[in-house]
Amino acid sequence: MKRRLPFGFFSRFMCKKATFGWGGSSFFKAMTLVCMLLSVMTLSACGGEGNNAKVIFTTGFGKDDVFRIGNEVCTVPEIMVYLTNTGNQYESVYGDEVWKISLEGVTLEENIKETVLAKIAQIKTMCLLAGERGVVLEEEEKQRVKDAAAEYFDSLNESEKALMGVTIDIIEQLYGEYVLADKVYQYIIQDVRPEISDDEARTITIQHILLRTYTVDQEGGREVFSDKVRQSIYEKACEIRQKVVDGEADFVDMASRFSEDSTITYSFRKGEADAAIEKAAFLLETGEVSEVIETENGYHILKCVSTFDREQTDRNKLVIIEEKRREIFGQEYDAFVQGLARQLNTKLWDEIVLLHDENITTTSFFEVYAKYFSH
Repeated sequence: MKRRLPFGFFSRFMCKKATFGWGGSSFFKAMTLVCMLLSVMTLSACGGEGNNAKVIFTTGFGKDDVFRIGNEVCTVPEIMVYLTNTGNQYESVYGDEVWKISLEGVTLEENIKETVLAKIAQIKTMCLLAGERGVVLEEEEKQRVKDAAAEYFDSLNESEKALMGVTIDIIEQLYGEYVLADKVYQYIIQDVRPEISDDEARTITIQHILLRTYTVDQEGGREVFSDKVRQSIYEKACEIRQKVVDGEADFVDMASRFSEDSTITYSFRKGEADAAIEKAAFLLETGEVSEVIETENGYHILKCVSTFDREQTDRNKLVIIEEKRREIFGQEYDAFVQGLARQLNTKLWDEIVLLHDENITTTSFFEVYAKYFSH
């Protein structure tokens, strides 16, 4: 049976804080590309699922209507613009082999579909919120929308226009909605200016050795080693650590020889790494080596390279401020979205697929937007 993802995307944009994989598979690295592609603009607020959200499955849609939120409607061509550009971006980076990726029965294509639908659902909702708040586009912004739409539409070949079903009016509508959604976000968070301490924002840099305690099967499933095998791996980790601590071996050399993580050096702040890794790392002094740490990925050994970087800390403060602004916006967004009826044309949605065609190569939809509306 085909596994379907939760319908909860209608009340939030499914963005998740990126955390270090600490030895995770390439699938998870690929998953983060969706957020990268869909976050080229500043809009990135997330909300939670409300208990009183009205989710309605209904008939009576127009032939191209994929879903409704309030009085906003999303059509197939709108979905196809986002879906096609995102899919082609993936393929341009990873090649067509990327479409063979799956995790726990969910293919990468299914994941992209759901994420794209979530993104457009959020934009439509935010346009409704803009209307309630009296936020509108100025004439200068409308002109830039027209210019961006003309540039992107002119970049399409006839096959792309036909298979995506787009007109210049649809492209102009998509850009206009994104501008408006971003504008209402900026309007709501404009007075949010929290004070962030150095400790909250500081970045620590560590070197890292990982000995995994699992393997991955052909379908991407995780198979954990037996207790006996894990014990032998733990003993090996302790042996490696002791040689480093006693000065018999160089940490980087041992990482190069034994670590099953392709990356040796990581920099992160609080909240960005596995809880056990973070707890151990932030207790280290420069040059100090941790005990052997266990996570779901295996056994880790850390060496602190730096406990504080002034420039990076200042940059982190800006990131944290933006996160807190998204949190404030998310609270208002959640309250607003709970009162909206949401209707999904499940039959039509299931029929939508990525376009795998050598004549369909467009990737510049997001880039053109950023060109005209980067902050």
